[in-house]
Amino acid sequence: MVDSALIWGATIVYAAAMIYLGYLGWKKTKSGEDYLLAGKNVKSWIIGLSYGSTFISTSAIVGFGGYAAIYGMGIIWLAALNIAVGVLVAFVFFGKRVRKIGQRLKCQTFPELLGRSYNSEFIRWFVALVILIGMPLYAAAVLIGGAIFMSNTIPGLLFSDALLIFAIVTAIYVITGGLRAVMYTDALQGTLMVIGMIVILAITITSLGGVESANQQLTDLAPQIPQALKDQGMNGWTAFPSFLSENWFSVVATIILPVGIGVLAQPQLAVRFMTAKNAKTLNRAVPVGGIFLILMTGFAFTIGAWSNVYFWNNPDFHTISFLAAGKDIDSIIPLYINTSMDQTIVTMFMLTLLAAAMSTLSSLFHVMGSAAGYDLWATVKKAKFIPQKWKAEESGKTSLRINRYATIIMIVISLALALVMPKKGGVIAIATAMFFGVCASAFLPLFVHTLFAKRPSKSAARISLAVGTSTWFAWTLFVFAKDSTVFGLTKALFGSDSLLSKPWSIIDPIVIALPLSTIALLIVYYWEKRSRTEAAAVSPST
Repeated sequence: MVDSALIWGATIVYAAAMIYLGYLGWKKTKSGEDYLLAGKNVKSWIIGLSYGSTFISTSAIVGFGGYAAIYGMGIIWLAALNIAVGVLVAFVFFGKRVRKIGQRLKCQTFPELLGRSYNSEFIRWFVALVILIGMPLYAAAVLIGGAIFMSNTIPGLLFSDALLIFAIVTAIYVITGGLRAVMYTDALQGTLMVIGMIVILAITITSLGGVESANQQLTDLAPQIPQALKDQGMNGWTAFPSFLSENWFSVVATIILPVGIGVLAQPQLAVRFMTAKNAKTLNRAVPVGGIFLILMTGFAFTIGAWSNVYFWNNPDFHTISFLAAGKDIDSIIPLYINTSMDQTIVTMFMLTLLAAAMSTLSSLFHVMGSAAGYDLWATVKKAKFIPQKWKAEESGKTSLRINRYATIIMIVISLALALVMPKKGGVIAIATAMFFGVCASAFLPLFVHTLFAKRPSKSAARISLAVGTSTWFAWTLFVFAKDSTVFGLTKALFGSDSLLSKPWSIIDPIVIALPLSTIALLIVYYWEKRSRTEAAAVSPST
């Protein structure tokens, strides 16, 4: 049992530090641009740590760590994609262009960037609406991940109380200090996360007899794979699943692809590029972000897989991780830490999870608040029923008051979702992958189009956005059984979990929606280009 005084003392000191950094951010937040973009003069190392700690949440550590315990080292490919796509491609190829376009068009948010790039209010409010529908689900998953460990670690603390602590402390510094406070706290939280994961991995390696010994023991556990997973194509914790098997789709299409590719179109990450003073700042942020992500994702996934060896060797369990945790994926990592580490390390890990959760939550709360209070408000305030005094502010300027009110509303919605969402069944990783998937399907094609095309097509972008979003939601609600079962709409309307049988019912929505949205964009773009060419050829003779 962890000493109550130790863990409560550490929690209080940590919360006080976050609130103090929020106060520093508040002192420097004097305008709408400060609130949304931290004054556009953030240092490179802060951008790198903020980007990484926003990307890595309790979803990566608890959720995907739990999935690694079930599916094995194959999840490490997600860490590889995180580095190659999430850092190198994102910063080198996307980041500089995002910053350049954002400065030229004077954009302050991701929806505004896309909307002004295409000169389309429809794109701006549609993107904001998708964010407001999908992001609360992701925020709720992050809340759940931290609250589960906190309530299981601190004696007498209820799950609902842990959720409130998370939400209230995070809300204080986000609402008052805006993005500047978010990035200040991200830097400290990222540092804590790195220290915590290095210590825990070192202890794990030592306890299992070294890296080679741990991997060999994990390989030798292959006969203990549950029959259900064997039937789905699992070949071992150190082997990749059989190609195109149900297990393969779970690892590749449901986890690796949505998160590994979807990172490029994450609003809370893209906005980081717009905070840089110049392109050199982004270049200098690359090694910081890259090292951070490999330490966090690589370590978390490895510990998750190796936890099977610990539980099998422990006479109190003598079984694999999934069964030791009562078949609850999201309890595997918390159970491993609480039973294998002393109370000082448990306290350190809880602070690591607090840092991971709050660094991501603060960014999500900030993006949701700006999507509602800035982007949607830009459209709604034109309506006749809005009082004239509310429309008085000059075009393009942001009301701090409206942004803060909108942020409070989205925090309450996210907290309510966290209270009603299921706490078992891998909901943390599933909800995270869902949000990354819808962002990739809906936003990525038109985002790439506006960054790299010489003459982006508004019509192509609008159709791509509509096709990607509608396809993703339709496939999620009516076909992909893992998600449709959670929502229950297909069951209620048609009496089954999916309208289609296997293999379609095990194919993740991103596999269908992203190609369709890309094809739709290309068809319209080249059709318009051909029409212009034909028109130019005809005009001299008329």
